[in-house]
Amino acid sequence: MLRVLSLVVAIMSGLLSPTLWAAEGEGKSDYISYIELKPFVTNFGTADNLRFLKAEVTIQVDSSAAHHAVNAHMAQIRNDLVFLFSAQTEESVGTVAAQQVLAGDALKLIQDMLREETGEPYVTDLFFTSLVVQ
Repeated sequence: MLRVLSLVVAIMSGLLSPTLWAAEGEGKSDYISYIELKPFVTNFGTADNLRFLKAEVTIQVDSSAAHHAVNAHMAQIRNDLVFLFSAQTEESVGTVAAQQVLAGDALKLIQDMLREETGEPYVTDLFFTSLVVQ
């Protein structure tokens, strides 16, 4: 009876072993999180044809480490995006296709900056949740 009981305890402790569960959970996680940035408002264009741009941006990350890295570098991300948006022309924001290119440029800008600062690009996608040009 004692032998059976010790066998049951050994089996149960093996099933509850953290290393067994950790090995099973390795690989790509299902973590997805979105970080909404405060709206960007900037002017762009030339002195003769000054335009207004308001962008609401949401970025996607796939790990808690990425979420932390984005929050830690938020000031630089915002600064870099303001400069990107203020450097636009009427043609680079005038159509949906051009706005998609701008979103890709903004994503690459953030990924490059994070890669330089942390060694990882971290951000997986970028969305304009609102983009107003006047």
